[in-house]
Amino acid sequence: MPLTGLLKGKGRDVVRGLIVAFVAGAFLAFSGAFGSGGTPMGQRLIYWISMLVLGGLWGHVCGALITRFIDADARPWATAAILTAVITGPLTVGVWAATGLFFYQRLLPIAVLVNFLPAVLLITAVLSALNVFLGRETPVETHAAAPGAAPARFLERLPPRLRGARLIAVQAEDHYLRLHTDRGSDLILMRLSDALAELEGLEGAQTHRSWWVARDAVAAVARGDGRAALTLDGGAVAPVSRRYAKALREAGWW
Repeated sequence: MPLTGLLKGKGRDVVRGLIVAFVAGAFLAFSGAFGSGGTPMGQRLIYWISMLVLGGLWGHVCGALITRFIDADARPWATAAILTAVITGPLTVGVWAATGLFFYQRLLPIAVLVNFLPAVLLITAVLSALNVFLGRETPVETHAAAPGAAPARFLERLPPRLRGARLIAVQAEDHYLRLHTDRGSDLILMRLSDALAELEGLEGAQTHRSWWVARDAVAAVARGDGRAALTLDGGAVAPVSRRYAKALREAGWW
């Protein structure tokens, strides 16, 4: 799958990660980290910022793949550890090659490759943890339309057989959205991030990275192991991610 496909819908995460990488690269350059203090400042800045930004892009590709198989909200430390393990090997080879070409205009002996591993492992572990935990954020909330205001634009996207139905929840499934209503469910081609903007006018909130739920559709709340799940009218069960649980609880969802 192409890079753009893996990162589609993750624009904010990519930008945040690149900012973290840029700042970390500048810090390593100014501090002369890992024996680079004898190199001119301009050269250190170019080297470290380039290495961290390119490493950040590689990290986001790995993250887009890994989070398909592990819930980062439920297992943040495990996610950070797996990210570190997956990123470090290829990145160490890249740093070894780039260091030789940048500073010596040739590849360094393969025997010194292992010398780069501790530094790459340490930096990758720190940045992976930062990106996983900085990714925790408040849920997107939508609000009921004011009296006389136009209904939510998203309702116009309901398939013909569901027009006029009560919208209970919207669930992301790959590149599609499953619309849960009181007349059944159906799929439309759309991203959840785009749908959230059009759901304004209906009172609800994002309960998980792949779910939006109408507030009046919550029939029951189950909690256990530090997590919550919402049973909705019609029987669907929407998960509540840990990153959103506190904000939803404080907003009176349960």
